Amino acid sequence: MNDPQENTGNGFEKKPLPTPDPWAQPATSSVAKEAVPGAPGWERAVLEKLAFAALAEQRAARRWRNFFRLAWLLLIAALAWSLASNEMAGTTSKSAPHTAVVEIKGEIASGADASADNVLAAMRSAFEDAGSQAVVLLINSPGGSPVQAGIINDEIVRLKQKHGKPLYAVVEETCASAAYYIAAAADEIYVDKASIVGSIGVLMDGFGFTGTMEKLGIERRLLTAGENKGFLDPFSPQSDQQRALAQVMLDQIHAQFIAAVKAGRGERLKSDEQTFSGLFWTGQQAIERGLADHLGSLDYVAREVVKAEDIIDYTRRENVAERLAKRFGAAVGAGAVQAARSVAPALR
Repeated sequence: MNDPQENTGNGFEKKPLPTPDPWAQPATSSVAKEAVPGAPGWERAVLEKLAFAALAEQRAARRWRNFFRLAWLLLIAALAWSLASNEMAGTTSKSAPHTAVVEIKGEIASGADASADNVLAAMRSAFEDAGSQAVVLLINSPGGSPVQAGIINDEIVRLKQKHGKPLYAVVEETCASAAYYIAAAADEIYVDKASIVGSIGVLMDGFGFTGTMEKLGIERRLLTAGENKGFLDPFSPQSDQQRALAQVMLDQIHAQFIAAVKAGRGERLKSDEQTFSGLFWTGQQAIERGLADHLGSLDYVAREVVKAEDIIDYTRRENVAERLAKRFGAAVGAGAVQAARSVAPALR
């Protein structure tokens, strides 16, 4: 490659190339525009263009790194603030007399808002607070898991004995099935006259598609080790033996439910053949049958029964930081899965 030269009168001297500006944009660089094969200095221009592209890529990568670092810092700061707020709330003086409230709303199930973990954590805090005169379970639930309800029922009995404080259940719209399993452990149950109360029964539901599959010409291929491993499979016919086994389990859980209701309600319960049949009643009818005690709302119970009008809610709820953390974690997890999928074909 020939270097550019100029005539100075005393002969030809080499003219140094101009030093490229590293911060110049490659698209507007005059040198880059001359990167035409065969033109003077085109090799250097190509190298400069590649260098500028590498610099631009490094800048973009650095910006993304800084963005993710800032996002993590903000997330950590939000979580720290949330924990500090919870600690401050926990140390705030609640020595003034008040009525402690724990809500049980929606489905009673593991991982739900009305899970045994959440409800019991709130109940323990409410019982342990020196200012709480009584604990009120504010219930609006159609039921759910008998396991979760049984755990809560047992712990209510223990906490009442340990702390010597009364526990009342106040029913809003619905207190049925597993929700009533929990309410039965209360000292008294207050309802609205139009509330739905009861449904003391157990069910196990599902669907069977064997007839439909035969009409469509679909063959079910289920391989098991153990004759009952495919028990309750909706695509396989149900035998009389399996139906009998399922009924034994349901009857046993039902008996546990009935025992909890009888232990909690005692002589107040006016039972007959329909009481434990799975039927439910209005609040007024529930009082007549001994399934509930009085008509009353949360404010009424706090004012007239507990004699502490100030109400403090101990219910465990997700705050903004916890929801943000879950969503951010889900987004990161989805990105990791996508990255793994993109790499997977190269590993095969």
